[in-house]
Amino acid sequence: MTIEVQNLSKRYGDRYAVRDVSFTVQPGAVTGFLGPNGAGKSTTMRSIVGLDRPSSGQALIDGKQYASYRAPLQQVGALLDARSAHKSRTAVNYLASIAATHHIPRARVDEVLDATGLTSVAKKKVGGFSLGMGQRLGIAAALLGDPSTLILDEPVNGLDPEGVTWVRTLLGDLAAEGRTVFLSSHLLSELALIADHVIIIGRGEIIADSPIDALTAGGQTRVRVRTTDTAALSNRIANAGVTVTSSELELLEIDGLTAEEIARAAHEAGILLTELTPVRQTLEDAYNALTRDAVEYASTGL
Repeated sequence: MTIEVQNLSKRYGDRYAVRDVSFTVQPGAVTGFLGPNGAGKSTTMRSIVGLDRPSSGQALIDGKQYASYRAPLQQVGALLDARSAHKSRTAVNYLASIAATHHIPRARVDEVLDATGLTSVAKKKVGGFSLGMGQRLGIAAALLGDPSTLILDEPVNGLDPEGVTWVRTLLGDLAAEGRTVFLSSHLLSELALIADHVIIIGRGEIIADSPIDALTAGGQTRVRVRTTDTAALSNRIANAGVTVTSSELELLEIDGLTAEEIARAAHEAGILLTELTPVRQTLEDAYNALTRDAVEYASTGL
């Protein structure tokens, strides 16, 4: 099932939360949705599942609006607020009530409790859940209808390392089955391990929509160099367009020259290199470069 967002805008008074946003999320892949705080991610995701009404434009899932599905949970599983479960209900009661409204067999409740690691706390009240347990419950609810499409807002928030690895594996497996997986996350290093495609939004507008490999291959490659004579090497390669930085003793990171050019310069000067490693641009590098002018809430040093 394809998610299509078409010229979507949401305005509050004279301020746009999102403006003329368009993109497509394809099945069979994990698509990451990134952006600074206040960029419009949550508004866009809420509009896709009908929780926000756009000022203009529309969002379609397999050519239909979410509200037009008679049993939407069997088509689309969403996690937009893991704290939505009533605190006085037990986990099993919460999931069973959702299943009943969508004609989902009761046995499926036990299946998702087991899959998310919540069987042992199934009869515990949600109000006593930790942040990570609440997140697992939200994922269980999203999986309840065995949907073809998953829309998840920060699914690994509060999870321990085992939980993060579990979510990564789960989403990869679901995408491999041909399902549509659309998720937001601020954990760029984690997203880089699973996402096939990335959409980046800033100040309510799309600023990148690209396969992750193309995005990370687009920047300048740095070269990591380790030598006992960093001063001599720095002087040898000093030139316009070459940038040399150092974060630790005997280690340089060089922009503007290839590894071969650095090796040749070191050889000619008789400088011994103990490491020479090209460093590919990371997702974090690409994201920071693209969103540098789109951050509304920028931090400063104390």
